[in-house]
Amino acid sequence: MESQLQFAITTTIVVGAAIVLGCITPALMEGRAVARAFDNMARQPSVADRIRSLLFVVLAILESTAIYVLLICLILLFANPFIGMFG
Repeated sequence: MESQLQFAITTTIVVGAAIVLGCITPALMEGRAVARAFDNMARQPSVADRIRSLLFVVLAILESTAIYVLLICLILLFANPFIGMFG
């Protein structure tokens, strides 16, 4: 029982760190993408519509990274396939 408790605590700490690191990186990259898109829209207003549509695609791809991290973290928290190894 002691090893299962230690495994659960370790898993919770690792999942917490993973969700923090897995969400900070896409958030920073989304900020950089938006800043550069606005900068380019200000320099070339004639292509602002094309930049905006491309920006939405890029933001969706970046956000999917954070969603995948969340999915893996939820699996590790609630449906951990490795918990049976410590029984």
